[in-house]
Amino acid sequence: MLGGAELFYARLVNALHRRGHCALAVTHPNSLIAKELCAEIPQVPIPMRGIWDLWSRWQIRELVRKYQPAIVQTYMGRATRLTHLPVGQRPIHLARLGGYYSLDGYRHADAWIGNTQGICDYLIRNGLPAERVFHIGNFIVPPEPSPPERLMQRRRKLAVPDDALLVVAVGRLHPVKGFEDLLGAFASLPARLGGRPIYLIVVGDGPLNQALRQLAEQLAIADRIRWTGWQRNPGHFQELADLIVCPSRHEPLGNVILEAWAWRRPVVATLALGPAEIAAHQEDAWLVPIAAPEELAKAMRTLLEDAPLRDCLAANGHRKAITAYSEEVIVSAYLELYAHLLATS
Repeated sequence: MLGGAELFYARLVNALHRRGHCALAVTHPNSLIAKELCAEIPQVPIPMRGIWDLWSRWQIRELVRKYQPAIVQTYMGRATRLTHLPVGQRPIHLARLGGYYSLDGYRHADAWIGNTQGICDYLIRNGLPAERVFHIGNFIVPPEPSPPERLMQRRRKLAVPDDALLVVAVGRLHPVKGFEDLLGAFASLPARLGGRPIYLIVVGDGPLNQALRQLAEQLAIADRIRWTGWQRNPGHFQELADLIVCPSRHEPLGNVILEAWAWRRPVVATLALGPAEIAAHQEDAWLVPIAAPEELAKAMRTLLEDAPLRDCLAANGHRKAITAYSEEVIVSAYLELYAHLLATS
């Protein structure tokens, strides 16, 4: 199942290719990521089963020897732990982190990228040299809006009334994502606001799937929830939303917020580290305490009852997405970093 991290990897590789840079993608065999990459981008499948996968480590080393790249950028922990390049020589090993991970498997890299300033601060606090730690965020490609008839077809496929207010949440059904809090909050909302019924659309799958469905039954809200399972394109559902909710208890960045902004949709999110850094309360999102269903419900009701407020938050979020988190800005930052590292190493 692809999450925000994997999808951003594909977006970045595709964007580098579009900018005319030669990129070689190393992915897991039969990975869903392979389908997200442009067909023109060469790919090499390597299992990368774990830190003791000596066969994969050898394959990576031989791949580097064969292609002699200037930069080897590893994405997430397993690839980083398996990539060991000669110290003080090219290629430069650049490791990208999207979370607050143990650094034992990252310290051997030559330089590090954190996709939030908070992660960069964490890296420096834990002993990595500040002059080799760089902050570059994620980007979202602005989607093309669907025609009204397509949107209506999707609503009817979900079996929700044409006039329903739709709350959409996207993510892995895992304890850190806070879906239990979201269900608790949704249960405390009235079934209708302003004469319109309210439905919750949950897009994703994970270990809490059955437990969450059982909780919805216990809370007597199961008939007003639609579970879509994992979706290759969650944007089909985000586009339907009157409100997008990110209820995470732990969220290093919050790609779902960037996606909501790209769709020009209002967001309610918790004050997890990532959302608290990228979003401004009551300006481009509505932020609530972590694991506080009552506060989450209050925020959801406030926004669902106030269409102009939703429009204002959505417009401001969209403005931020197409400026600070645009493909042009983020990819240029990567290319400038590559040039800097090559000039100073």
